Amino acid sequence: MDIDVVRGDITRLDVDAVVNAANAGMRGGGGVDGAIHAAGGPDILRECVERFPDGLATGDAGWTTAGELPAQYVIHVVGPNWRAGQTDPQLLESCYHRALEVADELGAATIAFPLVSAGVYGWPLEDAARIAAGTVRADLAAGNMSVTSAVFVAFGTEAYEALTAHL
Repeated sequence: MDIDVVRGDITRLDVDAVVNAANAGMRGGGGVDGAIHAAGGPDILRECVERFPDGLATGDAGWTTAGELPAQYVIHVVGPNWRAGQTDPQLLESCYHRALEVADELGAATIAFPLVSAGVYGWPLEDAARIAAGTVRADLAAGNMSVTSAVFVAFGTEAYEALTAHL
């Protein structure tokens, strides 16, 4: 089991699957979602529309092609929106659990995560990092899935430091 933290751009990582912090509509948006759709090209949106005509529920995950990204798959998770009153930590934990379950179904060995819900959705940074690190660490330690390596990709210094502290 290998878990790392890097600063950078999740759309440039050569991993089997990248996790997208999507909105419930699954039609692209801002932040990580916008960056993944922009870098991956129109195939990602096309598959989101085809595979998820009604979107996804908060805490759930689904996959699409990665289009023009170096990864093979994008695993879309819908994080809870703290600013809209979705403050149950189990919803955020579920994003990481479900992403790893989907990665396992795909046979992915390597996966890259953003810090889900800690941006525009307003989840407190330290708590988001604690939940992310703890959930992924526990799931990978169980050792019953294809994923053997996970990397958290922090766009900024604060997220990098928070994730590093919890790993």
